[in-house]
Amino acid sequence: MTTSPKAVPPGRGDTTFRDGLLRGRHALVTGATQGIGAGVANFLAALGAQVTGVGLDAGDGSLRGDVAVRLADVSQADGVAALFAGIGRLDIVVNCAGIIRRGAEHQPEVFEQVLAVNLTGTLRVCSAARPLLKERGGVIVNTASMLSFFGGALVPGYAASKGGVAQLTKSLALAYAEDGIRVNAVAPGWIATPLTQALQDDPARAGPILARTPLGRWGTPHDVAQGVAFLCSDAAAFMTGVILPVDGGYLVA
Repeated sequence: MTTSPKAVPPGRGDTTFRDGLLRGRHALVTGATQGIGAGVANFLAALGAQVTGVGLDAGDGSLRGDVAVRLADVSQADGVAALFAGIGRLDIVVNCAGIIRRGAEHQPEVFEQVLAVNLTGTLRVCSAARPLLKERGGVIVNTASMLSFFGGALVPGYAASKGGVAQLTKSLALAYAEDGIRVNAVAPGWIATPLTQALQDDPARAGPILARTPLGRWGTPHDVAQGVAFLCSDAAAFMTGVILPVDGGYLVA
């Protein structure tokens, strides 16, 4: 099994989805101003959706110009209420907002902060979106993680929150089905984003990660975005409560 990164196959996946697949649909993506969230927001826009990207700030400039940016903190009830007060129509919600505090999460107050964003924030957005999505037979895609399945010695809060996101996804899939709303999640593996930059830059830690990943490379936000787009599309019309790994095979290695 290789311990060196492989390049992303050129053009792979770029023609998987037809042009305009999501035209006429309004998508809201939280955590959209960098990393996986930006990749998801950009790809949904490229497929024709009208996209509102939500973040704490304007981000790093990686969003397309046609993605509307709204500022909100998903851990704050008032902020989420204000965000949804300005939305008239909604077809898709993708919850990508998340934080990690490696090493500090054994402190109860830090643990609580991580859960407030990653888990309670996800529920808060889903609950606020439900009435709008019911009108459209909409879709929710949450962001779980490989740490929904494994423990993390340095990140007990992150692992607990992502395990909770997986179970929340299944529970909301049952609860929201009566409204015609599908609720699924993606579970990214090791993705090259600012959150994992320290790991990417450390050969001692990156080497074992790549060695265990059968496809032999770091994933990209676009890899995750394609999984999200599938779950948002009519091709997944009979899928709800699914936790879809996007991990290069890490989970089964």
